[in-house]
Amino acid sequence: MKVVLNGQLVEREEAKVDIEDRGYQFGDGIYEGIRVYHGKMFTFDEHMARLYRSAKLIDLEIPYTKDELEEQLYAMLEANQLDSGVVYLQVSRGTQAPRNHVYLPETKAVLMATSMAAPRDPAAFEKGITAVTAVDDRWLHCDIKSLNLLGNIMAKNQAAKAGADEAILYRDENHVTECSHSNVSIIKDRTLITHPADNLILNGITRQTILKLAKENDIAIEERIFSVDELKNADEVFISSIMAEVTPVTAIDGETIGDGKRGPLSAELEEYFVAEIEKNCGITL
Repeated sequence: MKVVLNGQLVEREEAKVDIEDRGYQFGDGIYEGIRVYHGKMFTFDEHMARLYRSAKLIDLEIPYTKDELEEQLYAMLEANQLDSGVVYLQVSRGTQAPRNHVYLPETKAVLMATSMAAPRDPAAFEKGITAVTAVDDRWLHCDIKSLNLLGNIMAKNQAAKAGADEAILYRDENHVTECSHSNVSIIKDRTLITHPADNLILNGITRQTILKLAKENDIAIEERIFSVDELKNADEVFISSIMAEVTPVTAIDGETIGDGKRGPLSAELEEYFVAEIEKNCGITL
C-alpha cells in the first residue's frame, strides 16, 4: 500500500517518523478524514478549509498548498486503486530535540496520509445505532481537529463497555454538545436542532452539508444548545460524520427514541445527502 510522507508517495513499510516527533510526544498536530466515493474525495474543499483553519489556530504552518495536497492525495488513491474508502491526513509540528514544551519556529512540519477501503453500508444507516450519555470533560477548543483525542477515546470506550455504539457528550444536563467521534442532532416537530458551531464542538463537514441541504429543502433549523431531557424526548435523533452520513440513534441509555426506528425526516435527509454525493462524485449508490 502506498502512503504520502512529506510530499512523497512511498510504500507503507518505508514510511518512518522520528520518535521525537511532536505529534507523537505531545499530540501537537491536526488531522482530517475525507470520504472517498468512486475514487473521488467528497467535500474536499471544505475539509481543506477546516484543516488550514485548525493549523492557523495552533500556529502551525502547513508546508503545502491545497492544490499540492490534492495532487498528492489523488496520486495515492490512484496507486492504491481505491474506489470507496477514507483518506486520513495528518500534520504534526515535526521533530524537535531535546523535547521541550516550547516549540521552535524553525521546526518543520511533518505531513502524512493513508487510505483504506470502506464500502458504504446503507442498511446500517437505516438500522441505526444505540448510544449512552457521557460527561464532556474535554478541553475548550473542540473546534480544532487536533490529535488530542484522549477524551473522545475514553468516552467511546465507555459506550463500548456498555454495549452501545456511540457516546453522546454533555457539559451539564442542560448542555449536550456532540458525540465521541460524530456530531449529534435532534428533530422535534420536523425542526432540525443542532449545537451551534462554536468552540465546544467540531463543526463536522457532514454536519455542514446536512444543514446546507436542509436549508435548500425548506426544513426548519435551530442551531442552539439543547438538554439531555430534550435529547431523550426528541422525535428523532441522528449522528453525522463522514462514515455515518445520517445515521439514526434508536436508543439512548436504554431508553427508546421515538418508535425505535429511523424517523421520516432522518430518512429524508439521508436521501438528500445521497443525491449530493451523486452530484459531486458522479455515481449511483
